[in-house]
Amino acid sequence: MSPAIAPTIQLNNGQEIPALGLGTWQGEPGSGDVKNAVLAAIDAGYRHIDTAEVYQTEGDIGEAIKEKINSGDIKREELFITTKVWITHFEPDMVVQACQNSCKKLGLDYVDLYLIHWPFAIKVRYLDM
Repeated sequence: MSPAIAPTIQLNNGQEIPALGLGTWQGEPGSGDVKNAVLAAIDAGYRHIDTAEVYQTEGDIGEAIKEKINSGDIKREELFITTKVWITHFEPDMVVQACQNSCKKLGLDYVDLYLIHWPFAIKVRYLDM
């Protein structure tokens, strides 16, 4: 396996983020393509993986990460995992649950960066049925 291919940038809190990451948008959930891309990316030296709740590929990414960690190729703390909350979960009481759901799908205890995906205001209507 290759060493990390990108330098890191130190954030204000002291954490470091790799300057280059693998984006996983438009991967076909469950097809194996995303998992294989993540496996190959880690082998090539990528250490930052970017995903989002709405991509529906967090499970595939989690499988790849687990495989690489279990094989001893990489340690969790060597990876920087970013995911995002989707607009339907912007309510304050929904954000924490959405993050926990993403962590569960990824098979991780934590993500390194949790972003607001497509940050604009929408009015959510709740219907009593």
